[in-house]
Amino acid sequence: MATFPPYPTYPGGPTGGPADGALRHAHWWQRKWVRYGALITLLALSGLVILALVRQQTGTEGFLVGLGLAVLPVPLLVAAFRWLDRVEPGHWRNLLFAFAWGACAAALIAIVANSFATRWIATATADPSSADTLGATVIAPIVEESAKAAAVLLVFLFRRRDFTGIVDGVVIAGVTATGFAFTENILYLGTAFGTDQLNGDHGLASVTAATFFVRVVMSPFAHPLFTVLTGIGFGTAALSAERQHVRRVLLPLTGLLLAMGMHSMWNGSSNFGEYGFYAVYGAFMVPAFGLLTFLVIWTRQRELKTVRTELPAYAAAGWLTPPEPYALGSMRARRLARDYAAHHFGRAAARSVAQYEAYATSLAFLRHRGRSGRANADFVVREGELLHELWRRREVARPSLAYAAHAVAPAVPVPPPRPGYGYAPVPGQVNPAGAPPYPAGATTPYPAPATPYPAYNPYQS
Repeated sequence: MATFPPYPTYPGGPTGGPADGALRHAHWWQRKWVRYGALITLLALSGLVILALVRQQTGTEGFLVGLGLAVLPVPLLVAAFRWLDRVEPGHWRNLLFAFAWGACAAALIAIVANSFATRWIATATADPSSADTLGATVIAPIVEESAKAAAVLLVFLFRRRDFTGIVDGVVIAGVTATGFAFTENILYLGTAFGTDQLNGDHGLASVTAATFFVRVVMSPFAHPLFTVLTGIGFGTAALSAERQHVRRVLLPLTGLLLAMGMHSMWNGSSNFGEYGFYAVYGAFMVPAFGLLTFLVIWTRQRELKTVRTELPAYAAAGWLTPPEPYALGSMRARRLARDYAAHHFGRAAARSVAQYEAYATSLAFLRHRGRSGRANADFVVREGELLHELWRRREVARPSLAYAAHAVAPAVPVPPPRPGYGYAPVPGQVNPAGAPPYPAGATTPYPAPATPYPAYNPYQS
């Protein structure tokens, strides 16, 4: 995911301009603190309501037991999604929002909508058994996947800089579904514990043990697996050009429909006979989980390849040292660079190196989008912001990355910059002290690579 920490405002630009004036005269509902306050209030109220509903159904003791058991897979799942996101780490606020939305807002929508729809069908058909089956196999997948997809949609629309590809969609969708499954597991495990209390069952023969085995041991990835399909749809849409409106709408809808279909098959597996659950689990869930895991890891490797491919142009222009593109394209080298900085310069330096790595990755992805015609109109400004942040951290990051590159592999030769090529200056921008100068007459924001890119560039300054 993009930018960690968030993009800064480029220094040296005019202050108090139209943007500031527009902000001062904006309507109260357009202010950032109002939007954040409304979102936090919505999630907090949803959390309180869902807490009361679950506690009402399970009882206090059942709620505490369900909470203690349901929390067990959460750290593992969140850590797995964070691991997938290590190439370009996203901001923790996006993940916190996703988890809170899944655990509070999406869970509340699902409980209320599913209960209402099931009761309405039972009343209309006078067949409660069929209503329960229809609710589990049709209503629940539609309602739950739509509620979880809303979090992915909100990040896609309002945190667009942080949503640049498939891995971003997978991470946001997976964390949202992890929060949803957490609340749902509290309800199921707490209800099972209440049933055991009434029947006097305990140990491995109890309903609680069976529910824990099925939901936490065998299928903790079920909800994340469903919603990840929606996330892949949004991630693929993020890779599309801005002008491809139909594609950017159809891809997320296709992912959502696939998520609903797999969720419906999973919920309906108990209706396929005595061994229907195990048949669906072995024939569909495990292969799908393996395929999606392969897809995400393959995408992560492609991201690292993009870093190694795009950053040498900046090394040729003098913004990076020759070993850095290779080191930044290797997760092992990145870790060694952070460890080296922490050992020789302290923890603050290690954080600075981690930020340097994230900014460099964002720069590589930005350049890749620009070369493929998918960058926004503010390409040059954003590129200048990222280069400035790299330049500020170079004193600690460069020796650390040089050490990591030397430890992992031999140095990779980079051709010297060609005369007359470099970066077009951002209007009002002054190069940081010691930064490579902008050559006279340069007109393209891209540094010259060994093999020239096509002459047409829509982002020429």
